[in-house]
Amino acid sequence: MSRDGNRRRGLTSEERVLWTTVTKAIKPLRAKPPAEPDADGDTPLDKPKPARPAARAANASSAPAPKPAPQKPSPPLAPPLTPLDRRMRARVARGKERIDARLDLHGLTQTQAHAALLHFLRNASARDARLVLVITGKGLSGEDGKHGVLKRQVPQWLGLPEFRSFVVGFEDAHMAHGGEGALYVRVRRARG
Repeated sequence: MSRDGNRRRGLTSEERVLWTTVTKAIKPLRAKPPAEPDADGDTPLDKPKPARPAARAANASSAPAPKPAPQKPSPPLAPPLTPLDRRMRARVARGKERIDARLDLHGLTQTQAHAALLHFLRNASARDARLVLVITGKGLSGEDGKHGVLKRQVPQWLGLPEFRSFVVGFEDAHMAHGGEGALYVRVRRARG
C-alpha cells in the first residue's frame, strides 16, 4: 500500500515492456548489474524505498554546505595576429621603414631556436622595437619537397600564448630581406 492508504497498481505487460526497453537504453552512472524483476514482476524501482532515519536526516541538514572554490578569472584572450598592412610592407621593402633588430636562427636546433626567439622578442618588446626580422632559412628540400623545420615551426611558435604577449603579427619577408626564408614580425610594445 502507498502512504495515503490506497493500493498501488502493478505495471501492465505493455508498461513492463516499455520500462524494460527504457532501462536497457539508459547508461548507469555507476557500474551496477541491471535490476531483475522479482516474482511479482516488479523491479526494485517499483517498490517504495524505506524511510531514512530522522537522526541521519537531521545531521545532514544541519551541516553547512561546502562553499564552491572561487574561480580564477580567465586571462583575456590575445587579439588575433595581424599581418603588416600593404603600405608598411611596401615601405619596409623599399628601405623607408627601418627594421629595428634581426635574429638569425640558422644552425640552431628547435629547442635552441625556440629559446632564442622568445628571448629576442622579449628584449625587442622591452626596447620598444616596432618591427624585427627573424631569419629562419628555407631549409633543405628533401625528396618529399618539405621545407626546413624552423621554416615550418617559427610561424607556429609565434601563435603560441607565450609569444602572443610580444607579437602583433608576422608575414614572409620581401626578397630583399630573405623572402621565404625570413619573417617580418611586428612587436607589441611593452606596457608600463
